[in-house]
Amino acid sequence: MRRVALIAITGGALAGCGGGGAPAAPDAGRDAAPPPTVDAPAPVADANAEPDAAPPDDVLLARTPPMGWNSWNHFHCDVSERLVRETADALVASGLADAGYRNVVIDDCWQVARDAGGTIVADRDRFPSGIAALADYVHGKGLKLGIYTDAGPQTCQNRPGSLGHERDDAATYAAWGVDYVKVDWCHNEGLDPRTQYAVVRDALAAAGRPIVFSICNWGVDSPWIWGPETGQLWRTTGDIEDSWQSMTGIAALTALHPAAARPGAWNDPDMLEVGNGGMTDDEYRVHFSLWAILAAPLMAGNDVRAMSPATLEILGNREVIAVDQDRLGLQGVLVRDSGGLQVWVKPLADPGARAVALVNRTGAAASISASWSDLGLAPGAATVRDLWAHTDRGSAVGSTAAMVPSHGVAMLRIVGAEPTPPAGTSYLSDWTWTHAVNGWGPAERDRSNAEMGAGDGAPLTIGGAVYAKGVGAHAASVLRVHLGGRCSRLTADIGIDDEAGDHGSVVFEVRADGETLFTSGVLTGAAPAQPIDVDVRGKGGLELAVRPAGDNHDYDHADWGNARLVCQ
Repeated sequence: MRRVALIAITGGALAGCGGGGAPAAPDAGRDAAPPPTVDAPAPVADANAEPDAAPPDDVLLARTPPMGWNSWNHFHCDVSERLVRETADALVASGLADAGYRNVVIDDCWQVARDAGGTIVADRDRFPSGIAALADYVHGKGLKLGIYTDAGPQTCQNRPGSLGHERDDAATYAAWGVDYVKVDWCHNEGLDPRTQYAVVRDALAAAGRPIVFSICNWGVDSPWIWGPETGQLWRTTGDIEDSWQSMTGIAALTALHPAAARPGAWNDPDMLEVGNGGMTDDEYRVHFSLWAILAAPLMAGNDVRAMSPATLEILGNREVIAVDQDRLGLQGVLVRDSGGLQVWVKPLADPGARAVALVNRTGAAASISASWSDLGLAPGAATVRDLWAHTDRGSAVGSTAAMVPSHGVAMLRIVGAEPTPPAGTSYLSDWTWTHAVNGWGPAERDRSNAEMGAGDGAPLTIGGAVYAKGVGAHAASVLRVHLGGRCSRLTADIGIDDEAGDHGSVVFEVRADGETLFTSGVLTGAAPAQPIDVDVRGKGGLELAVRPAGDNHDYDHADWGNARLVCQ
């Protein structure tokens, strides 16, 4: 088994989702010439529907990570109707809208009060035409409008929050034509985030308009556990700062929760700082590459009306954007860190395809290599493309390497061979796992999960029944194997291992090619084993996932007893 190493990198991360810091100069860049257009390949396919069209019932909101622009990082409280209109114009003129940046989000300071009926009131000095008219303008550009509020009584900048007005605000936003709502966690008055954000979720669901829900509670109370059932994205840390230390630290913390991400539900390491001036262009390429590997929302946080060519080239790199927007929806992981020379990998939807980021966190240029075993590929030849140089590097056998500058990155797309599926009926524990992330230590073959060490578990046991074969996991977990269209059925007995007693509460899922094939519902430590029989005919890749379903996931030891695949 290829065990994933999640290596924490220390770095600064302040609490909050938009609050502290000095605002930029009010008129900075407003009279600048329109930015140049993106010179790049054809647009990336994404899940953005027309702004006013409700998606079909079977289409997830934010099926791929949301992309767009948010006002906070660069402008702080200096928001206005003029800024939003000019930003929408610049996104279209620059080509960033065509590249996927469709959500234009107004952060804190747009609201001033509530009227006598409790309806939220926008600042008419800053937004003289009103938010509804602004939404019409943004929609007319083929974009979507986002807005900000707080789960407490006040926002981080002491404007009116939504506590006690959740349904009123959701209805108002829907009437205005808002498509995206970011909900902060300042002045929370001792509220429970899991409970309070569920209130907001239900209010948005009742509003009669599809609205993407961005949970911004800074990683309080582990939103990667409850966020996937509550919103479309959730913040994993405090606010990002425009520095190398902050950016790399936040990336490392977000990398600790890869199993939480899936189509329609994303870990959010905060908005992009690309172009704001606190890092070098090499460091911004690292920033953008890591956010793509992490399947993170790509929300530009700069002044897109006055970008340098280098900033536009970074934000507009459609080959890197395609990694972020890949339809498989897996979050990438750090598989190797040798003294600050890092290899990050993200499986992609195309068979044998991997996105790889070779990151140099040291003070000198260095060669960084990645072997096919690091990437979960079979031995042999593979093609390599450099996504920042936009060049093919030809074929390599067994491994590839690149010279990477200090605080720089080589971003590669490598396409090789997936491991060949075994023929006949075979146990999943005997297969090669091409991607494996687990909530506590490594997932175990033919043993329970137990503790952090490999092989430290006991025989798999559910409801007193002992299984000689199977997989012991711990929520949250995702195990991926390559089927290559050769298999027909997956069978198993699923449940929480008896070593957890009556504790534990999980949901088992079987996914293939970005589609959910089976969901168990909540299973507890007191429940007997549940047999499953899942049709996997024609599927290329299979993922066995376990999600935590309770407040305390310390006992979420999940077993796939006698997990077997029938293949040609």
